[in-house]
Amino acid sequence: MAGEFRTLHDWFADSVPAHGDRIALEAGATRLTYGELSALADRVAARLVEVTGGEVPRRVGLAAGRTVVAYAGYLAVQRLGATVVPLGPAFPAERNAAVARAAALDAVLTDGTCRDGADRLPAPVLRLTDDELPAVAAAPDPGLPSLRPDPDDLAYILFTSGSTGVPKGVPVRHRHVHAYLAHAVPRHGAGPGDRLSQTFDLTFDPSVLDMYAAWGTGATLVAAARQDLLRPVRYVQRHALTHWNSVPSVISLAQRLRALKPGSMPSLRHSMFCGEPLTLQQARAWRGAATQSTVENAYGPTELTVTCTSYRLPAREDEWPEPANGTVPIGPLHPALEGRVHDGELCVRGGQRFSGYLDPADNAGRFLAPDGTPYDPATALTDAHWYRTGDRVTTLDGGDAVGGSVLVHLGRVDQQVQVHGYRVELGEVEAALRALPGVRDAVVLALPTADGSVELTAAHTGEAGAGDALREALRRRLPPYMVPARLSALPALPLNRNGKVDRAALRELLTGTCAPDR
Repeated sequence: MAGEFRTLHDWFADSVPAHGDRIALEAGATRLTYGELSALADRVAARLVEVTGGEVPRRVGLAAGRTVVAYAGYLAVQRLGATVVPLGPAFPAERNAAVARAAALDAVLTDGTCRDGADRLPAPVLRLTDDELPAVAAAPDPGLPSLRPDPDDLAYILFTSGSTGVPKGVPVRHRHVHAYLAHAVPRHGAGPGDRLSQTFDLTFDPSVLDMYAAWGTGATLVAAARQDLLRPVRYVQRHALTHWNSVPSVISLAQRLRALKPGSMPSLRHSMFCGEPLTLQQARAWRGAATQSTVENAYGPTELTVTCTSYRLPAREDEWPEPANGTVPIGPLHPALEGRVHDGELCVRGGQRFSGYLDPADNAGRFLAPDGTPYDPATALTDAHWYRTGDRVTTLDGGDAVGGSVLVHLGRVDQQVQVHGYRVELGEVEAALRALPGVRDAVVLALPTADGSVELTAAHTGEAGAGDALREALRRRLPPYMVPARLSALPALPLNRNGKVDRAALRELLTGTCAPDR
């Protein structure tokens, strides 16, 4: 089907007749061939139709970890021509419920790993565990009709952090995913016999590349258990992984464990990192342990469908570029995209660019008109509009042209940060903190850690209780990665001459002698 439009279901289904007896998925002790996984997905799809009263659901929430239920469920939703809406199993029930309402879910599939359960979700819930799947697989063939979505139908909706305190829904259409995978899957270079890591939760869109770079080529997806994420080198060694994809902070973790010994990951042929800046130091450390592997740095917001740029470091280390900020370049834009730099900010349009937020009110300030002027939210949003990434870039050669140029990431133009690969609007964390009893005002900063990553640190005023109580209250409102690692109570926040919070002074205070209210 080279050159033809393919849905997410097509990417998997086309591999079943060609690779039916090969292993498609390893999750824990379970190993499923392409034929077995396809049959299981059909039966899970039939159960979803049952739970919605015989109607094919339009949008299905998937509250699952890296389990067999999660992957069979993802394929089942695509088999029905429906839209997947991943929910965080570790997220607070209140947040998952808000996402379920915003997405207007018709059903939810959960694997039983949700921290707060799925009882409060405003949709019919199908509960399946991995232990129950053999009985599901033994059911008769449901004889599902062929349900193929159109290019403009939604493949999935992901929710990112919102500056107003409300998560923003990012709907991604099948034509956007096709434009991405048509470039990314061949570039990933996987095939029968290869074994691909799956370190990402389904709420994080790099998981889409892992799944379909494997399933679109006859390779095996190897889902990481929690302990695997804490011992990445052992995960590679134990499962003889050939392809790796994770956030760069995994490298720092492996370095702290002194696990990146020379040549310690000989099976790896391709390693990709995304979600955070990849430093040259990290790249050298990983390459030293995976001497047979290419090392690639990828970048892209969810709104541009997984990644929109990538840069593969040369085989010879003495040919590696040396940007002034010590990071690996993010590379040129993918072929389906074009870009421009507006006041230092990368703006992108093209085949991978989403069509606008689930709530059109969120489009304000996020786009430029086709001529580069500010977008008027009262006018229709078209494919010719530019998406404002919020990221500052420059070209590696110092030129002005974006098309075909190798780009270097310079940081953000707003208060959005990356924490373990997840995008976090500091304003959303501040809003959650201010909503707690006794908190009068709050400011959240992203501060560097010794291993080169970042952690959230918050300062607040008011008569709130101890930091542990505040942190526990935040855990009931926010995903774990958005809960500040440190909370400091202050009599007042430092202000500048204009009466605004002086974030630079606060940063100095919090990294100096200020004792955190831990």
